[in-house]
Amino acid sequence: MAAALALFVKLLPLYITVALGWIAGRYLEASGRHIAGIMLYIVTPSVVFSGVMAAPLSPEVILLPGLVFSFCTVLALVHMALARRLLNDGSAPVIPLSVGTGNTGYFGIPVALLLFGEEGLALYIVCMLGTTLFETSVGFYLAARGRYSIRDALKRVVRLPSVYAFALAVMLNLSGFTIPDVFVPLFDNLRGAYSIFGMMIIGMGIVSFRGLAGNPVFTGLAFFGKFVAWPALALLFWWVDAHWLGIYDRAVYQAIFLISITPIAANTVVIATLLDAAPRQAAGTALLSTLFALGFIPVMIALVF
Repeated sequence: MAAALALFVKLLPLYITVALGWIAGRYLEASGRHIAGIMLYIVTPSVVFSGVMAAPLSPEVILLPGLVFSFCTVLALVHMALARRLLNDGSAPVIPLSVGTGNTGYFGIPVALLLFGEEGLALYIVCMLGTTLFETSVGFYLAARGRYSIRDALKRVVRLPSVYAFALAVMLNLSGFTIPDVFVPLFDNLRGAYSIFGMMIIGMGIVSFRGLAGNPVFTGLAFFGKFVAWPALALLFWWVDAHWLGIYDRAVYQAIFLISITPIAANTVVIATLLDAAPRQAAGTALLSTLFALGFIPVMIALVF
């Protein structure tokens, strides 16, 4: 009970930030679309780069983003097939992003710090990069296919800098380079902006509090994928590796499981806003999942950890 209460207190600022974003969009006419572009092309690649540069890399650790990326992709493709059958309002392309990734950065990092401490946080961030790579490659492509041809969608994916930031950071880290001290405060500030503006975009995407669920089929499918299918896959990997493969330890299983139970990613709203792909539906469902996660995460952590 004490741990759940501590986690609740830790998460409160995130919900206040969402409310401030709604106020900014409702009364100050702040544009989430402009902020979305800054987040996707400047802030997110900076956070990816600094996170990889700070992580102790080994072959097993380097493979973790690829492992998480593969989990995200499998879940996205399965639920995309379901969405095409169940949704006919143009929102189906947003389902892969809603299900495959999660709010692992804006929401997950404070929780990981609370649960794992500074040492465990670095491992969590490496795992988290798999979701970031997914949402800025396969996830973005599938969302863009709702409005663009295959060629145009691929062009947009190629222009996304997060994948290049990840590759560059891996090469520099393995070569022994570190971020110069003079630039450390800059990356710290960008990480703060990543959390603040990412959560505010969710609030900006909500025009009113009426009809947050929007299409209930979309919301139900997104919730099933995010809070049932993803945790089940994470637990299956935990069991298989612990009993058969023996590649990773408990810290990795816990990091991946935390990723699996985070709410729908704020970057889903960022990308939906940027592509004009059902942004209000994405924002409402993301906010509902964030509210749901307030109780869901402490319960799941108490049961599994």
